[in-house]
Amino acid sequence: MKPLIASLLLVFHTAGLRAAEKHDLVIYGGTSAGVIAAVQAKKMGKSVIIVCPEKHLGGLSSGGLGWTDSGKKEVIGGLSRDFYHRVFLHYNKAESWKWQKQADYGNRGQGSAAIDGANRTMWIFEPHVAEQIFEDYIKEYKIPVHRDQWLDRDKGVQKAQSRILEITMLSGDRYAGDMFIDATYEGDLMACAGVPYIVGRESNERYNETLNGIQTKNAVSHQFVHPVDPYLIPGDPSSGLLPRIHGDSPGIDGQGDHRIQAYCFRTCMTNHPPNRLPFPKPTGYDPAQYELALRYLKAGWKDLFRKFDPIPNLKTDTNNHGGFSFDNIGYNYDYPEASYQRRKEIIKEHETYQKGLLWFIANDPRVPDEIQTRMQEWGLAKDEFRENGNWPHQLYIREARRMVSDVVVNENHLRYLTPTQRPIGMGSYNMDSHHTQRYVDQNGHARNEGDIQRNPGGPYPIDYGAIIPRRENCLNLLVPVAVSSSHIAYGSIRMEPVFMILGQSAAAAACLCLELNASVQDLPFATLEKRLLSDGQVLTWDKPRGELVALKMIEGIVIDDTQAQLTGDWKKSTILAGIHEGYLHDSDLRDASCRATFAVSLDPGTYEILIAYTPNQNRASNVPISIKTNRQIYQRTLNQKQTPNQGSFHRIATLHLGGPTEVTLSNKETNGHVIADAVLLVKK
Repeated sequence: MKPLIASLLLVFHTAGLRAAEKHDLVIYGGTSAGVIAAVQAKKMGKSVIIVCPEKHLGGLSSGGLGWTDSGKKEVIGGLSRDFYHRVFLHYNKAESWKWQKQADYGNRGQGSAAIDGANRTMWIFEPHVAEQIFEDYIKEYKIPVHRDQWLDRDKGVQKAQSRILEITMLSGDRYAGDMFIDATYEGDLMACAGVPYIVGRESNERYNETLNGIQTKNAVSHQFVHPVDPYLIPGDPSSGLLPRIHGDSPGIDGQGDHRIQAYCFRTCMTNHPPNRLPFPKPTGYDPAQYELALRYLKAGWKDLFRKFDPIPNLKTDTNNHGGFSFDNIGYNYDYPEASYQRRKEIIKEHETYQKGLLWFIANDPRVPDEIQTRMQEWGLAKDEFRENGNWPHQLYIREARRMVSDVVVNENHLRYLTPTQRPIGMGSYNMDSHHTQRYVDQNGHARNEGDIQRNPGGPYPIDYGAIIPRRENCLNLLVPVAVSSSHIAYGSIRMEPVFMILGQSAAAAACLCLELNASVQDLPFATLEKRLLSDGQVLTWDKPRGELVALKMIEGIVIDDTQAQLTGDWKKSTILAGIHEGYLHDSDLRDASCRATFAVSLDPGTYEILIAYTPNQNRASNVPISIKTNRQIYQRTLNQKQTPNQGSFHRIATLHLGGPTEVTLSNKETNGHVIADAVLLVKK
């Protein structure tokens, strides 16, 4: 009887299971990559479903990141460009400008204009506008979406012969498919399918890189520019450390570790009273958590509002900026592999930290008056994230798991030192890692580690191998977000336009595999390439990349911005290529506060004077240049909108010089951003 009872129980159990939904393509994850992948599959005539933990589609693109990190917009094609075209169409209607007139918006964007009328794209937008566009895609293409569905990470992936057959949710719902895409930031489906991955930073040695691993010397951005004592009792190490600083060594530069770059929420704020909600005081608020921030403000830091980047209708996409800001440094290390419950706790801790910081600055009586008064003008936007207390529904997961496959995209691919054989899309943004830890430096001051912002030199292709597992791991899975990449290369790849590009390419590959009855590893690249090009993807860049120029490669006497005498609030940048280690800009202040003097002692003679800058249409066309030598002063004006006439340099004068010589740039009465990069003097 026992075997019979067991058989009956098995029959009843099987009958009680919900039947698995069957589709050509199952996409797990409702990020921007997931939605775009589903659209591509529908355009190719395949049945597709999005199954996702999210209730809101679009990930960071609809979760507050409206100040698009785009890099070179010319290499953003296909459905990714279509998304930004739809943003343009929305804001081209007068009724879309509820709180301000379009003419008053200003059109400032990330390195270029927010609205590109010639190409009918717009790169800056409000969160609810992005979410509506993603929902429009779903409705237009009749894509089924099953939300609030969480993969059973213990036993929810059924495989046979290295192929995923179906996935099961914690709800018990099952989804079968011939092809699968993991479009999550975390790479959960990939990991549960047994695909190898890494969390943390590789050593420089691992892939022969220069910017990976621990980075103390290179971590110069978002740093403490005034010394701040880290101890509970200033000057007394025995009193213990303030919160959010650890007491261990940061490690050795270039060595790998477990740390990942910090997360934050991209908050949507406004200073427009009819739409402003005062910052809420979070449950569990602890002012002691912000003692380090208070000391920094009292030390004279006044740059708190630098990254209140304007988006339409008098709102902001507010990002981390400075030594102590919205990045919750060191509080996310276990997030990538954590349980759902632990992740929920980490997300809540980040929310409490960031809400608490806003409340602290706006309300704590110890905050300097000029900072606090200005902060009190700001609040959350009432008409954004209404169902979530006006707080973003998506934490910025800048980095989590990264697949390890046969191709691992690294710094050398981005710099064209290693060839990319099968390009499926392009990236172009900085290799950008946020800080990973805060420690006590050798001078006894608080210091951050991990931030790297280096231009790869221009657009670069991303290999098909970066989104497919090794053959022995899985034959029918593509991973367009948690791609196979080193930590520092991922810092550039991890931009939302690129995720959409890779999502489209992944779906195209999946559909072609279905048509050819091929595994993802055996798909002929020529077939995929032809399809991607027909769909408007940009796969190559045939224009000069403008690599960062090494000082030793320049003939003549060169003075870099790192050697200049600076007055005013200059900012370091490597968003565009420049000389040596990037360049300086004045943030378009136009107030005569910024001066950069390049000084040198010259043998008497006739010299060509050349100035390096990165041209852009947001630059000033009337930068004042003063050349001082032999008690004489020569005045020139430089148009930094125009392309330099000598490579990276622009010749501005040929003069007889000798002895102590100074070339000075300033932002007095300028009409755009002023760039200070390098001065070159060539003796004739």
